[in-house]
Amino acid sequence: MQDTAINNTPAQTRYNTPILYFLLVWTALNILQSCALELHADEAYYWVYSRMMDWGFYYHPPMVAVFIRMGDMLMHNELGVRLATILASTCAIYLMWLMLKRYQVSAKWFIVLISGIWVFHIYGFIATPDSPLLFFAVLFYFFYQRYLDKDSWLLALILGVVVACLMYSKYHGILLVTFTLLANLKLLKRPSFYLIVLLAIGLYVPHILWQYHHGFPALNVNLFERDDTINFTFGFTYLGMQLLLGGAFTSWFLFYKGFTTKVQDVFMRTMLVNAIGIFVFFYLNTFKVDVQPHYTLIGFVPLVMLTLIHFKQDGKNPPAWFYKLSMANIALFVVFRICTIIGFDFLQHAPQLSTYYGFHKWADEVHAKAGDAYVVMRDEYQNPSKYDFYTNSLKGFGYDSKYYRTTQFDMWPFEDEMQHKKVYFLTDSKIPGVTTDSINNLGKWYGGWITDTRTYQKVVFKPTSYILTGTTGSIQTIDLDITNPYPFAISFSNEDITHQLSLEACLFLGTQQVDTQKGTPDFYNITIKPGQEAHYQFPFKVPAKKGLYQLYFSLRTDPFTGSRNSGIIKLTVK
Repeated sequence: MQDTAINNTPAQTRYNTPILYFLLVWTALNILQSCALELHADEAYYWVYSRMMDWGFYYHPPMVAVFIRMGDMLMHNELGVRLATILASTCAIYLMWLMLKRYQVSAKWFIVLISGIWVFHIYGFIATPDSPLLFFAVLFYFFYQRYLDKDSWLLALILGVVVACLMYSKYHGILLVTFTLLANLKLLKRPSFYLIVLLAIGLYVPHILWQYHHGFPALNVNLFERDDTINFTFGFTYLGMQLLLGGAFTSWFLFYKGFTTKVQDVFMRTMLVNAIGIFVFFYLNTFKVDVQPHYTLIGFVPLVMLTLIHFKQDGKNPPAWFYKLSMANIALFVVFRICTIIGFDFLQHAPQLSTYYGFHKWADEVHAKAGDAYVVMRDEYQNPSKYDFYTNSLKGFGYDSKYYRTTQFDMWPFEDEMQHKKVYFLTDSKIPGVTTDSINNLGKWYGGWITDTRTYQKVVFKPTSYILTGTTGSIQTIDLDITNPYPFAISFSNEDITHQLSLEACLFLGTQQVDTQKGTPDFYNITIKPGQEAHYQFPFKVPAKKGLYQLYFSLRTDPFTGSRNSGIIKLTVK
């Protein structure tokens, strides 16, 4: 027995050596890329998350903030933001290899296939919620494979923690958990399975409570604030992008081989159900939503593993033409990444890549104008976040108008701190009487000072119903409860105020704003104490044209365009 172990050790070492060398190269390339490229706008946004740690955020759970915080505490630069992502990517690939070793797959083909998946390249260094999602998805598979081998309470305990981390990474993690259970309903017979469920839910309670206290923003965004119109064209874009993300020349072959793998055990069935389930789930969503291509990231993990197992089942190497296409695929990706590291001028001006270049200098120029004052930018979260990161401050603020969507800036206390202070307003268009400066960097910017800032982005108008019906031309009274969430009293009075306020009912037909109606004078007499409510009746004139409208209320203070202060009210005009 001892002789066998001695004889196997060198072979096993040789078997792993190419993988270890590959992981070193993979990690080095990701480090080099991280050092060369500035932060993507979303990465900067998530960096602000990491400075405002909480159990949840408007769109995402908090794990991405944890990942970024760990590296940023060591070094405040692009590599620091991406460090945990880089290490997690390397670990995830190695864990995939460990899971596949029992199927005796080829180390060579493992390296070739991993290197040819474009979405793995992207999230090998980009710090977004998809990065921890990928890591914990692979970690889940790793421990689940062992849990199938041995019904262990310790493994159940570990899986409970991993599932919670998966859900703290991104809500898409529920798909992996659901499809895993559907692939193996016999799990319900294991007493230890219920430890996984209870522990995962228990660890996730703080995020559920955060959602409850903030009005379940994730549910509202994904279920109630999306366009209900069916659009079949999104599906074609989705399919094309999946082929690109899986490798421009070879992905079609991976889907064919992966989905036709002969299932030989429960773990393989789990991978197959997850791969098919995830890609089909998001395809069905394209009927109503323009699905982001990278949402299927965790579907590529089982797809690659199944394809490698299929190669082994065939008992022979894949066709020579596939190897040549794979090498061309890898060469394309590596050359492209090297070009972005060098930073050729034409790449810096490409729409999808321009966000990685020039913002450090831009932030310095803006900071030279604004000093330590808040810098307010309208209808975006990207550039305020970039300004925050590159000045290592929290002085950039995104003012979300009625024409834009809600962001995390509407929930953070930045706006509270700006009230009645002098702020620097930065915009891409001139505002007479406000913008007196200009900055020629990354386009043309105009800036100016607001001496007594007055905004009400967090004030909430809640109607008695979000579904209204009216007849053309009639006057309908809309009862509104107004909540003051600020830690100070607010007054809607315009007396002796520099920046006048207006309450507006904004009416949209499709995406086109068709009418704006202002509140009556008695509204401007309302004062509300911190955490208290007031009541107001808005006399609304129903439009003369029949149709299905969208209505919401907005508080506008000069020189801003007005925020969205209510949920969408659906108005049917008969």
